[in-house]
Amino acid sequence: MKMKHFITVLIIVMFASKVMAHSSHYEGLKKIEMDVLRNNEIIGSTSYFFEFDEDLFVVKNYTNFKVELFGVTVFSILSETIEKYKDEKLVFFKSNTFQNDKEKYVNLNYDKDRNKFIIDGSSYKGEASLDCTIGNWWNHKIFNSDKQISPLSGSIKKQTVSLIGTKNITINGKEYLTEHFNIKSNDEDLSDEKKFEFDVWYNPENNLILKVTYSKMGNWEYRLRNFE
Repeated sequence: MKMKHFITVLIIVMFASKVMAHSSHYEGLKKIEMDVLRNNEIIGSTSYFFEFDEDLFVVKNYTNFKVELFGVTVFSILSETIEKYKDEKLVFFKSNTFQNDKEKYVNLNYDKDRNKFIIDGSSYKGEASLDCTIGNWWNHKIFNSDKQISPLSGSIKKQTVSLIGTKNITINGKEYLTEHFNIKSNDEDLSDEKKFEFDVWYNPENNLILKVTYSKMGNWEYRLRNFE
């Protein structure tokens, strides 16, 4: 499998949010910072910043990592996104990503008259229903969705979410009781190289996703570093 296809899948599902953001769950939260690891080595980070202004809830994300083999950079990602929610509903999403210096993008707006999302993306242009998610890992509503919109290119992917059980895990020396979920693609039309499967550990006490793991072309992990 080509590395570029693997990383595309990795970014597509990197972090996911439902139409209803439930911003009240995150009120008072300023930021979430996560390390990105490959084979237990930190190769970059992804960070979320939260802004509240009356009925408008804004989330900004910055992701930066690179994969090196034998001292040579074989893949790199530099991405910025912004999400806007009004009265708990997603109304705007924009992303710009440089994947190996190749630009990809998504422009999404909510069309009130059609009650649909209108997407202008580098790999998809058209409508999307309101039950789709936007890919990122700050919002626990990913667990209630069966479709998501790629934050990289705007394409729409089908997914299945399963609750595996509860488990105590330790992050940065602190133990958390978590719910363990499995998220995998279920679109039979996808090629094997574009299919995904993630394990996610979520702490319902503070509404935070603490860890995400994924195995393909190495063992990958997104691990909470800090939140304020």
